[in-house]
Amino acid sequence: MPIATPPAAPGSSSLEACETPVRAGAPAHPRRTLDWRLRFGALSLIWGFSFLLIKVGTEGYAPFQVTLGRLLFGTTVLAAAMAVKRERLPRGARTWAHLTVSAFLLNALPFSLFAYAELTIPSTLAGICNATSPLWGMALSLVALSEDRPTRLRVAGLGLGFLGVLTVLGAWQGFHGLDARGTTLALLASLSYPIGWIYLRRTLAHTGSSALSMTGAQLFLATVQLAVVTPLFTAFPTHFPVAPLLATAALGALGTGLALLVQYGLVAEVGPTTAQMVTYFIPVIATAAGVALLGEHLSWSTPVGAAVVLAGAALTQARGRS
Repeated sequence: MPIATPPAAPGSSSLEACETPVRAGAPAHPRRTLDWRLRFGALSLIWGFSFLLIKVGTEGYAPFQVTLGRLLFGTTVLAAAMAVKRERLPRGARTWAHLTVSAFLLNALPFSLFAYAELTIPSTLAGICNATSPLWGMALSLVALSEDRPTRLRVAGLGLGFLGVLTVLGAWQGFHGLDARGTTLALLASLSYPIGWIYLRRTLAHTGSSALSMTGAQLFLATVQLAVVTPLFTAFPTHFPVAPLLATAALGALGTGLALLVQYGLVAEVGPTTAQMVTYFIPVIATAAGVALLGEHLSWSTPVGAAVVLAGAALTQARGRS
C-alpha cells in the first residue's frame, strides 16, 4: 500500500503531514551510513526550516514561481537518484492518470497554497497549520476509509486538535489581528494532503513500482502542472534576487528531493510508525526558526495552541485493540 508522506509531509496516511510523496514500497536492504536518529533529526530540521525558506523565496519571486522552482529542484534530485539506482518510471496509462491527480493534490496545490499563504501570514503560523493535516486526515478517513474506525481516543484527539487550532488563531478574542485569507489558504493546503493520501490508497495501492519511481514520476507531473500554470499568472522575472533564489533551490533540493530520500531510508529501517514522529517536530522547528531568524512575533497562544494541536494529532494516530 502506498503511503503519502508529508511536508511537511507532510504527511501522510500513517506518516502524516509536511511533505507528500508516494511510497509504493521500501528497499529490502537499505544502506545504513548514519545512525537513524541522526537522519531523523536532520529530516526534522529540513522540513521544519521549509516554511522559513518559503517565506524568504516569496520575498523575491511570485508564489507560483517559488513552487515551480521547488518542484524543479526536487524532481532533479530524485531523477539523479533514479539514474544512480537505475530505476525506471512507472508504466501504464492508468497509473500515470492517477499520479497526475495525486501530483496536483499532494504537491502542486498544497505547495502553491502555502506559498501564497506566507505572503500575508508568518512562517510560524504556516508551520502550525501544516500540523493539522493528521486531524483533517482522521476526520476524512472516518468517512472514506472503512478500516479506520472512530475509537473514543481518536475522536477525543480530533476534538482536542481543533481546540488547539482555535487557540492558535485566538478565537476567544474574535480572531483579532488574524489574516483570514492567508490562514485559510494554509489550512486548505493541509487539508489537500489527506485528500490526496486517501485518493492514493484507493487507486495506487498495488502498482508494483518502487517508492522512488512513483515519487519521481509524481514530482515530475507536478512540475509540468506548475510549468503550465505559472506563465499564465506571473510575468518572467526581470531580475533574480540571490537570497530568495537560494532559498527556493534549498527548498526543492533539500526540503523536497533529499528529504524524501532520507525518509525512505527511515521507513525501511525503523518502520512508518517511528518515522512519522518527525511530524511532531516540524512545527516546533518552524516556530523557532521563524522567531529567531525572521524576527516573527510570537504570542503565548501560539506555542500553547501548537502543543494542543500536536497532542490531538498524536491521539488521532492511536490504534485501539482489534
